Amino acid sequence: MTDECGVGATGEEKRRRVLITGVGAVTPIGHGSDGLWQGVRRGRSAVRRITRFDAAPFPSRIAAEIDGFEPRDFMDARRAKRLDRFAQLALAASLLALSDAGLTRAAVPADAGIYLGTALGGVAFAEEQHTRFLPGGLRAVNPMLALAVYGGAAAANIAIELGLTGPNVTNANSCAAGAIAIGEAFHAIRAGRAALVLAGGAEAPLAPLTFGAFALIRALSTANDDPQRASRPFDRRRDGFVMAEGAAVLVLEEYEHAVRRGAQAYAEVLGYGTTTDAYHMTAPLRNGEQAARAIALALQDASVRPNHLDYINAHGSGTPLNDRTETLAFKRALGEAAAAVPISGTKGLHGHALGASGAIEAAICALIFWHNWLPPTANLEEPDPDCDLNYLRGAGLSRRVQAVLTTSFGFGGINAALVLGRPH
Repeated sequence: MTDECGVGATGEEKRRRVLITGVGAVTPIGHGSDGLWQGVRRGRSAVRRITRFDAAPFPSRIAAEIDGFEPRDFMDARRAKRLDRFAQLALAASLLALSDAGLTRAAVPADAGIYLGTALGGVAFAEEQHTRFLPGGLRAVNPMLALAVYGGAAAANIAIELGLTGPNVTNANSCAAGAIAIGEAFHAIRAGRAALVLAGGAEAPLAPLTFGAFALIRALSTANDDPQRASRPFDRRRDGFVMAEGAAVLVLEEYEHAVRRGAQAYAEVLGYGTTTDAYHMTAPLRNGEQAARAIALALQDASVRPNHLDYINAHGSGTPLNDRTETLAFKRALGEAAAAVPISGTKGLHGHALGASGAIEAAICALIFWHNWLPPTANLEEPDPDCDLNYLRGAGLSRRVQAVLTTSFGFGGINAALVLGRPH
């Protein structure tokens, strides 16, 4: 732990503090806490032409795929065979997070919890099995299908692998799912329902029908001739998001529990807020009112004033409407402070892994406290005049931060915000 005071709850009510003591990630830009950070610092987009399937029939033919992931590096061959890719990624990220936190399997409390988010769960695996079913009938289908397709399968398998008997909760709140999982886990620890929780998100959506469904609603970038520059948050020429796969899991730990075992902390979770637009399935509420309210709730929960924020990691999906609305939400929630705080989005590097994105970005934010450097917004070359805040460009910014906000917004108008602080 550092001995420097951070920003946090200072009211009469003394609530349990929650630290991030481990970061685990399997992403297109790197694996583990070190690999993820190296990918951020490298600043090179992982987006490329899809190799997982033939994308020629689709208007979008690019994605951010994961290289170098071997499930048997993290689990025995039998379990690897029984789990689909979504669950494999989640289990691997969980094991990486525990290792990063200095925890062996035996040292993890049996009553530890698991909170995960995923938009689609095992739907891509189900799609693969359906293609086998059509010509071959039921005999051709993997017998694990019924146990793999539902969203809670990954968390259940993590619990079985590690023998964890605490709360096991999976949400499917679209692209806000990972952030919501972390926020709900934070509140569970603060309320005394667990001392340690694995929290994050996982997604493996790169299958033809699943991918094509997003192409149908014109959500995806069609910059196929320039894949590495296709994901362009807040840029005037942005034309949609770039789908990705990935997983990130954080070890969230009650402060005294972490201190007793001599753990080091990346960051402290200070606040969480979530709201719903109640407006449209794909379009955000254009005035950003409810997105702004989620941010305000997170800041209130954290007892952090807007002018005390040192950095914002934006959702920054790269879609024309969402980036503009997110900018409005920052202005509404932060007032005059919105113009001064540095803001960036990292999806230009790792793409948009749907329900895992909020967890990946929270992991990046936790690492920022460790490395004292703010990443720029990749591919932000011609800022949109409607996105007129202090969006970082170029080489990034060396800065020691005390309080950071990260936002996530999903289909159905689901909004989530997390506030992290420097541990003390």
